[in-house]
Amino acid sequence: MKTSIILPTYKEKDNILELIRVIFTVLEPTNIEFDIVIVDDNSPDGTADIVRAYFSRDERVKLFVRTKERGLATALRYGVEQSEGEILVFMDTDFNHDPAIIPQMIKFLEYYDIIIGSRFVMAGGMEDKFRQFSSSVYNQAIQVLFNTPVHDNLSGFFAIYRDKLTAMDLDQIYYGYGDYFIRLLMVANRRGYNMLEIPVFYRLRLHGHSKTQFLSILSQYSRALFMLRLKLWTGRMR
Repeated sequence: MKTSIILPTYKEKDNILELIRVIFTVLEPTNIEFDIVIVDDNSPDGTADIVRAYFSRDERVKLFVRTKERGLATALRYGVEQSEGEILVFMDTDFNHDPAIIPQMIKFLEYYDIIIGSRFVMAGGMEDKFRQFSSSVYNQAIQVLFNTPVHDNLSGFFAIYRDKLTAMDLDQIYYGYGDYFIRLLMVANRRGYNMLEIPVFYRLRLHGHSKTQFLSILSQYSRALFMLRLKLWTGRMR
């Protein structure tokens, strides 16, 4: 069974090569068949050029450059559409998400429908303590508002079987920024999917600058939660 690891990139030239190499180091000693699907939103720093220069002859690395559309959620969906794996793993490219736990995530899919890399279970956390506190409070509010069993609804680091993901209405999920993951978990929970959180520890970004503006993203997520609550009340979210 093949696993596709989907990496959305925008201005990640200083991280992408190292991340691909670490993924290889983690997965090559296993019996996991895998490929890496990179969806780059035409990064002006030459992210795609670097991937081509180093991995153009490696069939396990598949690069797609979007020139007419940008955005995290739609990039991830595009990656799903271009991938071949029966198992899909989604992760960021700034080393917040530790590739070392990918084999564990895949193994646990034998028993669960979705495996989530979580900052808010035992042994999880963040090096940035302010963001850890803020994200924790926000996640607790989500749990109360939506009665969800998931502690980290903003993770975005997860593994799922392709058929479980595509059984959902992806048009209802994959838009916006990281708020897509809140919607995905809500739909999965309503469908009765079994979800397991395993610990992940977010370290500070090694290279480059975060594209996430905290207050702007907080406002965007709050609007997304309001609309999600409205759709759930009116039965338009399934």
